[in-house]
Amino acid sequence: MTTSTTEAATVTKQLPEEFAALSRFSAWILPTEPERYTKRLASSMEEMQDLYDVGMEHLDAALDYCDKFDINDLPDEARNLFHLLQSVVMVSFPIECWSQARVPDSGAAYVALVHEPVV
Repeated sequence: MTTSTTEAATVTKQLPEEFAALSRFSAWILPTEPERYTKRLASSMEEMQDLYDVGMEHLDAALDYCDKFDINDLPDEARNLFHLLQSVVMVSFPIECWSQARVPDSGAAYVALVHEPVV
C-alpha cells in the first residue's frame, strides 16, 4: 500500500507514552529552527498560547525524560519530544513579551541561521 504525500504529512509523530497530553501539538514537532520559525509566523496567538501553556506545564518532566538519554543518540520518541520543547521555546517570546508572532519593529528583516546543532 502506498501513502500519498498528503497522507504522509498528516501522520502524527509519536511521543513517549507519558506525554500523550502533548500529542495534539505534533504539528510543532519540527527538527530545524527555520521550520519552527515559519510555523510560528503562520500560527495565531491563540494557537501559540495553547502550545505554550500546555508545554510549560510539562516542561520539567519532559526535560527530565530527555536527560535520561545521550543527546546524540535519542530514541525517536524522545527526539520528537525534544523538538516539541524547542517549539515551546520558539513561541515563548511572542507569548511572554511581544503579544505577536513577529519580532516588534523588525519589518521584513530576517536572520538566516547558517548552522545549528542537529539533534
